[in-house]
Amino acid sequence: MKKILYYSAYIWNYLMLKIVKAEYVKFPYIIGTIGVRGTKGKVYIGSNVTINSIKWMNPVGLSSSTYLCVEPGAIIKIGNNVGISNALISARSEIIIEDDVLIGGGCQILDNDFHSLDYNIRRTDLDQLNICSAPVIIRKGAFIGTGSIVLKGVEIGEQSIIAAGSVVSKNIPPFEIWGGNPAKFLKKTK
Repeated sequence: MKKILYYSAYIWNYLMLKIVKAEYVKFPYIIGTIGVRGTKGKVYIGSNVTINSIKWMNPVGLSSSTYLCVEPGAIIKIGNNVGISNALISARSEIIIEDDVLIGGGCQILDNDFHSLDYNIRRTDLDQLNICSAPVIIRKGAFIGTGSIVLKGVEIGEQSIIAAGSVVSKNIPPFEIWGGNPAKFLKKTK
């Protein structure tokens, strides 16, 4: 029975990544089943990528699965040796996750606002045409703690750490620990 469940999850994940036309060096190790949205963007995945997408494997992921959302013309690029647990990665322009990054359970990485910030536009059919977006870059060796939200236009520096439950709305320099809402500098890592 365990082999049947594993095989059916593998087929599901293979089809989901095929839907978003994902290119990968090596098919990622996925525990559970991922969700995807988008057919006109690009998803690139490096080697030795582990994606947890099942709630009972990581209790801090709560009841979420890993979900990749790539809008038309957008890019999600995941480097080598990356670990992702029950996270939402939503790109309207570009999200780059470099090598050796860890993304904790229940994190959200968003390069856009999802809606217009203008009240009058938000109430019309023009809402989705007026969404602000800006690339997100998570540099090599960074660690994003559980439940954190990384917002549009942010660059997280090499080997920086984002404390659990943080909201990151501005750039984080390399080798620093930041936390809170909004995230603030806590201390250096070196």
